[in-house]
Amino acid sequence: MTSNHTDCHYCLQSLRGRKYALREENAYCVRCYDNLFANSCEECKQPIECDSKDLAYKGRHWHEVCFKCAKCNRSLVEKPFAAKDELLLCTGCYSDEYSSKCFHCQRTIMPGSRKMEFKGSSWHESCFVCQHCRQPLGTKPLITKDNENYCVPCYEKQFAHHCYSCKKIITSGGVTYHDQPWHKECFLCAGCKIQLSGQRFISKDEHPYCEDCFGKLYAKKCAACRRPITALGSAKFVSFEERQWHEECFNCAKCCVPLADLGFLTQGNDVICHKCSSAT
Repeated sequence: MTSNHTDCHYCLQSLRGRKYALREENAYCVRCYDNLFANSCEECKQPIECDSKDLAYKGRHWHEVCFKCAKCNRSLVEKPFAAKDELLLCTGCYSDEYSSKCFHCQRTIMPGSRKMEFKGSSWHESCFVCQHCRQPLGTKPLITKDNENYCVPCYEKQFAHHCYSCKKIITSGGVTYHDQPWHKECFLCAGCKIQLSGQRFISKDEHPYCEDCFGKLYAKKCAACRRPITALGSAKFVSFEERQWHEECFNCAKCCVPLADLGFLTQGNDVICHKCSSAT
């Protein structure tokens, strides 16, 4: 810019026939303007003269020729770039050094593109979809199986078990009985309806019973103690002439010696050992 009518606002030298720069409506010769107002280039540390292009980013300034990738030195003028630790990098170098890899496709997630974070991994938004219906998952509830993500409706259709009793989906836990899945709260004694999950039970005619109900309804009674004889645990019993005894109750009626591994005789409704029999 030239002028024939003003003097430099700082050094007061005539600007007639000379280039000058304006700042806040005041005219300055080029040298005064550069000394007073020119920004320092981040790359070369030299002033960016008023007749040079000043490229600025977040309060920092560069000569046009200095505005380049800190890794490959390619010019960044009018090109996309990213900043890392105050360094400017072209998108290619930034991706190689710092960009996340998509958990699904293993390709780089480019700077500026949207990505999803899930279980410590990054995904392209377009890759973060239900494995079955391929619809975007976004922030919807999801279930992961074998490293694949599913929306809840698709997971339930594909994999979820339905309770044998109420026919509703079992979302967690559950009990297996006769190769069928049950909700814990649906797995009840067929007699008293008490919940059997985690409890000892006995099966009868494909129905589960708690120990008390089975004993009351079906178990044979010990001829000695009259308590039910069940097959739970390692329980053993002795059967003789349509009568049953707990093994620990099968004792000589006179001397109380255990008869389970001994010979015995009957005397009325009693069983007695040979020794007591000989003494009578």
